[in-house]
Amino acid sequence: MKSFYNAEKVSENVWWVGAVDWHVRDFHGYKTQRGTTYNAFLIVDEKITLIDTVKKGFTSEMLERISSIVPLEKIDYIVSNHSEPDHSGALPEAIEKIKPEKVFASSFGAKTLAAYYGIEAEVVPDGSSIDLGKGKLTFVETRMLHWPDSMISYYDLDGVLFSQDAFGMHLAGSKLWADEYPAEVLDYEARKYFCNIINVQSGKVLALLENLPKLNLDIKVVLPDHGPLIRKDFDQMLALYHELATQPPKAGAVVVYATMWQATEMLARAFADGVRSQGMEVKVLDLAVSDRSEVMTEVANAGLVAFGAPTMNNNVFPAMMDTLTYVRGLKPLNKVGFAFGSCGWSGEGAKQITEQLTLMKMEQPLPFIQVKYRPTDAEMKAAFDAGFQLAQIVSEKCNKQ
Repeated sequence: MKSFYNAEKVSENVWWVGAVDWHVRDFHGYKTQRGTTYNAFLIVDEKITLIDTVKKGFTSEMLERISSIVPLEKIDYIVSNHSEPDHSGALPEAIEKIKPEKVFASSFGAKTLAAYYGIEAEVVPDGSSIDLGKGKLTFVETRMLHWPDSMISYYDLDGVLFSQDAFGMHLAGSKLWADEYPAEVLDYEARKYFCNIINVQSGKVLALLENLPKLNLDIKVVLPDHGPLIRKDFDQMLALYHELATQPPKAGAVVVYATMWQATEMLARAFADGVRSQGMEVKVLDLAVSDRSEVMTEVANAGLVAFGAPTMNNNVFPAMMDTLTYVRGLKPLNKVGFAFGSCGWSGEGAKQITEQLTLMKMEQPLPFIQVKYRPTDAEMKAAFDAGFQLAQIVSEKCNKQ
């Protein structure tokens, strides 16, 4: 049967040969409401080179796209910029069918490919290059952005930066280029991607942003491994990464809560109204309908973060502890935190939230609020006043920047 999967040209000598995953909604705990793409690329030079592959299950789609340009056996090299299975799952079958002369990876990448698949890859040292004939491919290690094996590659003939997971997003679509999508969609998905995957390595992001100009690369096109490709306004993406990695205090608030019999919800709404009374934007997220990756996105974009939950079996409500563990692992900075909750008798919930916020090194100017059974008018006013006061504190911090 004739293939209907075709490659798409992205520069004079480079083609997109990836796959669109329209239906994925969970990416190792990260909710991907807009699906994603697994981007792979083919450099058609004297040495034809495949850059990364796709997730297992999409192998035939990638191979058919490649075959629309060149026969598989004509490929000389395969480069693995990142060995996570969404980019290397198709690699064993691709190697079997292509039979490349060499597979290249970073030093950690070679170890990872050997561990996953028993693949023997040739190590390309940081800063080294391989000659493809008319152009060359240069490798720059970006360890822990976001795996130890991560590296980026630069094809000098076309000014193409293969950025692997950096500068990407989870966004499936029929358009190839970022400038073909609404700006607000790109901004949200780029932020969500950074906050849930890269935030923990913000220091390394800042180091990369500082070093990238020193490499003197004439970058015309940026090709990430997920989401739309970038041919315009790359400086805007760099500015966004700098903002997100710096994590400055922000004049906004998010209130995250779980509730059983609406007592904690009542406190959340009162607290949020106290924040709103100060003219500060506030978002309220109920964990019954909001997932932890959405929570982390809003936490990263807020200066004031409040978490509330009831006590259950002498512990904080499980959904809240799951979320706090997730957020803590991503290491948000420069936050003012607040804990609140409800209980029937033992009352550990709000105290345990406070302990988690302390471990995250969040400033907590006010003590937690915890009520029994149902908040009284006085306790509702205390929650409102807490939101009012903390909004003032955050506003003052932002004004001093």
